[in-house]
Amino acid sequence: MKNYKALLSILIILLAFGCSNKSSKFSGFSLTKSGIHYKLISLGDGTVKPEVSNFITVNISYRTIKDSIFFQGLRKFQLTEPIREGSIDECFMMLTLGDSASFYFPADSFFIKTLETEMPRFIGKGDLMRVDIKMMEVQTEKQYQLEKEAFLNWINDFGDYEKVLLKQYMEGEKLAIIPTSTGLYYIPVIKSQGKSVAVGDTITVNYEGRFFNNKIFDSTKKRNEPFQFVYGQKWQVIEGLEEAIGMMKEGERSLFIIPSKLAFGEDGSSTGIIPPFTSVVFEVELLEVKKGKG
Repeated sequence: MKNYKALLSILIILLAFGCSNKSSKFSGFSLTKSGIHYKLISLGDGTVKPEVSNFITVNISYRTIKDSIFFQGLRKFQLTEPIREGSIDECFMMLTLGDSASFYFPADSFFIKTLETEMPRFIGKGDLMRVDIKMMEVQTEKQYQLEKEAFLNWINDFGDYEKVLLKQYMEGEKLAIIPTSTGLYYIPVIKSQGKSVAVGDTITVNYEGRFFNNKIFDSTKKRNEPFQFVYGQKWQVIEGLEEAIGMMKEGERSLFIIPSKLAFGEDGSSTGIIPPFTSVVFEVELLEVKKGKG
């Protein structure tokens, strides 16, 4: 039975990837008709294949052609019809539940056409980029909505509870600051006269995220890996951090209290580390701003 599932999974992948007479220039990779280089790393059960409108959870990482990771994380979103051949959307459609694979495709297509942003400076014109994907969960739209409805009924009063916790934290820290119009609290620690941040700039930050009890849930400092991304890109940071970093200047270090509506919302983080309706505190140090084209 196990061998049957493995063979079925391989057959599904071969059919999904399409046949091509061209060989890939990457060792161990094959090439689809649409120009995507792919290599299957591990097989899932081979029985659940995502379709358009399904909600999928994937563990995903983006790498440069030289194998440097510039983004890694768990993401949940609704699948849409690939807008063109050779797009990242096509990669998701190739996998079944539990599969993991690596893909190479043009970086300019991903950033300019998919993310609708400028190319980052650390990727050259015409370069390919690598994406590693593991398909963690596949849900129909109905399954997703039922799960969300049941969950929201269970935590119906968490929104008011969050407001109480936020008020208690502010009073305990003796903070008498006025939030922005969106509800973000901004506390400069070290001011700077460095460069401001604009959409399209490549920025490098160190950050530390923690709960109100000071327990750290994420830290680039502990990993000794500053985070670099193109400001204004989709899917890079939570909404509150996007707003926060936009208020800073190069060389500045600041604290931000971010309510759940700007953080991980009513669902919490996809990893399960951040509970629903949870305000968080981020300490951010803006290390470098490389100006983009805007």
